[in-house]
Amino acid sequence: MKWIVGLGNPGTTYQSTRHNVGFMVIDELARRWNIQVTQSKCKALIGEGNVQGTKVVLIKPMTYMNLSGESVRSFMDYFKADLEDGLIVYDDMDTEVGKVRLRYQGSAGGHNGIKSLIQHLGTQQFNRIRMGVSRPQPGRNIADYVLDNFPKSEQEALKSMIEQACDAVEYSLKASFDNTMAKFNK
Repeated sequence: MKWIVGLGNPGTTYQSTRHNVGFMVIDELARRWNIQVTQSKCKALIGEGNVQGTKVVLIKPMTYMNLSGESVRSFMDYFKADLEDGLIVYDDMDTEVGKVRLRYQGSAGGHNGIKSLIQHLGTQQFNRIRMGVSRPQPGRNIADYVLDNFPKSEQEALKSMIEQACDAVEYSLKASFDNTMAKFNK
């Protein structure tokens, strides 16, 4: 079983914000794979399906970003899921809008959702796709920035980045994460 978690915040208020690119990727994968992500379980919305002969679970934590680790831990315990079969998708200010970076370890880098995951998983080693949202202008409040919608000028880059991330997730279903990183980290 492979499981993919998109980090974000629940509710329509946050739907199109920078902090919700993880949810956007889950929504696009659900559309591509015809999986309904509507089952309420483990403090998350979950959808299960079969993709290329692999059982896949799509997960959108409903705990709000800062408590994402609670939901992921609950999912892993309930489903007896292995950490190495998981993939976390989230926004990253150190990556430019339109770019994706795949990594298998690292610190939270100030990202509270990742901080919560590290705390609840007890490790910094888990597969991840970092979605670029760029840094705000100096002096701009970071919380306000990540909870802002993407401007019109970034819509094309956003669409392309979501496609790239979904392609990487699909590729990772059949390839090792090392091979997936080699292919998608340009």
